[in-house]
Amino acid sequence: MKTSILKFKQVAAMTGMVLSGIGVVTPANALTFNFIRGASITDQAYAGFQEAGALWSSLFTDNVTVDIKIDYRALDPGTLGAAGSSEQSYTYTEVYNALNSENKSADDSLAISNLSGSSAFGMLINLTGNNPNGSGSATPYVDGNTDANNSTITMNTANARALGLTTNPTASGADAEITFSSLFNWDFDRTDGIITANTYDFVGVAAHEIGHALGFVSGVDVLDENSPYNDPDTGTTYYAADYQFNNVGTLDLFRYSDLSKASNVIDWTADARDKYFSVDGGVTNIALFSNGANFGGGNPPRQASHWRDSLQLGIMDPTTARGELLSISENDLRAFDVIGWDRTPVNNVTAVPEPENFVGTFIFAAFGVKMLLKRRQKLVESSEK
Repeated sequence: MKTSILKFKQVAAMTGMVLSGIGVVTPANALTFNFIRGASITDQAYAGFQEAGALWSSLFTDNVTVDIKIDYRALDPGTLGAAGSSEQSYTYTEVYNALNSENKSADDSLAISNLSGSSAFGMLINLTGNNPNGSGSATPYVDGNTDANNSTITMNTANARALGLTTNPTASGADAEITFSSLFNWDFDRTDGIITANTYDFVGVAAHEIGHALGFVSGVDVLDENSPYNDPDTGTTYYAADYQFNNVGTLDLFRYSDLSKASNVIDWTADARDKYFSVDGGVTNIALFSNGANFGGGNPPRQASHWRDSLQLGIMDPTTARGELLSISENDLRAFDVIGWDRTPVNNVTAVPEPENFVGTFIFAAFGVKMLLKRRQKLVESSEK
């Protein structure tokens, strides 16, 4: 079970024009959600999760049901919510073939044509024990062999369902778990297109977390969090070799930098250089990704399983403000499209401007942070900062 946290912080607000989920129409063939109610979930919170699920259902036509356990109760002070997602690993060949079978859009065709057609893919990587520049060096190097990390893709089970790689239930009984704190002020009503000042957009936050569950994650967070790796069983601290990082996600196949593009490989490093979403082998920079919470730079740095902060790139941005109506952007839709979800026409939604000049924001910490050799099984919570 991957883990995620939500933290309250004070950072600049986001603004911009994006796609709103108000007034959406769900197509006959659509992604559906089975929300499993926790003991403390209120009817209002349950309805908010259902509305967030309907927003995604209006955007994708996949005949897939995603099971999500939800709850709404008091968490530690400063913790807006906590979430986790189940995952599975597949060979790159299996994933390549599955993506090829889902070739239903112009972006799909372009993306697939720029993926490696062999049984492995190359990557730019750093912070490993076998870095030729020195153990643990931050200097990137090209890892282009056929070791496990070059031939394995680890993805959320919901993403695997979209690609037809699994129809089996998970061991936990759900593809994801999301718990929101009942101690914060939430606005549950988006029908007027306004989020009340000093409240958070419950449906938008829920939609963000569901987006992580659907596959907007980066395994770079594993490298960033576990270099060096502190083994809790032995007390040993060391840098793992590159072949031990079998955490490349589906979205990471479209993660590039200028340096990685020059070598015709993806960028799977944890450092402050710009990394961006590209469907044509790195030629076109569609939107910047976050770089990592530890080594990624930024002020403050953000986890890699998001868009770059403060650029108004989409609902998968890492921060939002009180009073802000969260919305799904074209950047978001293109990313989900190329990892296996089938888009419906975007005219099912209406473009509206987001509120401006709000402060007091919170961080959406990413799905995708886990122990490299020993996985965390519990949902992680954080303290207010």
